[in-house]
Amino acid sequence: MFDDLKPHLFELRKRLAISAISVVIAFFVMFYFHEFLLEWMIQPLNDALAEVGKKSLHAAEGMVTTNQVGGAFFVALKVAFFSGLLAALPIILSQIWLFVAPGLYANEKKMLLPFIFGGTIMFGVGVAFAYYVVTPFGFDFLITFGSFKFTPLINIEDYVGFFTKIMFGFGIAFELPVFAYFLGLLGLVDDRQMIGFFKYAVVIIFIVAALLTPPDVLTQLLMAVPLILLYGVSILLVKLVNPAEPEEENEESDEDGVAILKDALGIEDDNAARSAKDK
Repeated sequence: MFDDLKPHLFELRKRLAISAISVVIAFFVMFYFHEFLLEWMIQPLNDALAEVGKKSLHAAEGMVTTNQVGGAFFVALKVAFFSGLLAALPIILSQIWLFVAPGLYANEKKMLLPFIFGGTIMFGVGVAFAYYVVTPFGFDFLITFGSFKFTPLINIEDYVGFFTKIMFGFGIAFELPVFAYFLGLLGLVDDRQMIGFFKYAVVIIFIVAALLTPPDVLTQLLMAVPLILLYGVSILLVKLVNPAEPEEENEESDEDGVAILKDALGIEDDNAARSAKDK
């Protein structure tokens, strides 16, 4: 059994190695631009801190600080790694596809480019939604709340980790239509199954939103509501590529199958037997 798994393990190691090398290369490239990237990352925070100064006449505007020796350097490493991971995403997706491709049919293997571009675009849409919609509302609420009593001093190390968690959470969440489309294309799910799973999906979505967002209802709703809408889009996509058979057809096919089985076993149909007996 282990011998049968060896080729798959070697292939998996190869794909993981290529993905890791692409991330390392992208990391060094992004480290060169880390100052620009860090400015982009803390812009929503600076806007929220500026809002504190406008709303509170008695408290200071607040500032971004570091309390670690070499904190700025470690922040630069985090920023470069986060950015490098995003830059290497097309290569990572291609390696995932190439790993599963040997088990696919020829027409299914042609979906490599749509999978890469679709996955990258949807991840980018998720990151953009988190940056331009979620963080302005979330940071404004979390930072300005209670600012009339306290001066917000935001630790940059904590903020970068918090920021990347939100960005990756939304990026991965927005991959839902892409994965649903390809699962439908492979015949693993159909639209009826996804509709039947909807009530469970809503519960799972709110649990995921609670884990990936700050502990406030507003931010959780800003993740949960788009995910529910994306689940609806996923149902439509699956219906296009792998629609479920109408239930009537399923019943007729079941009846036909039973009749064929009875004929094969020499079992006489009950209705036909009664008709013959009455005659």
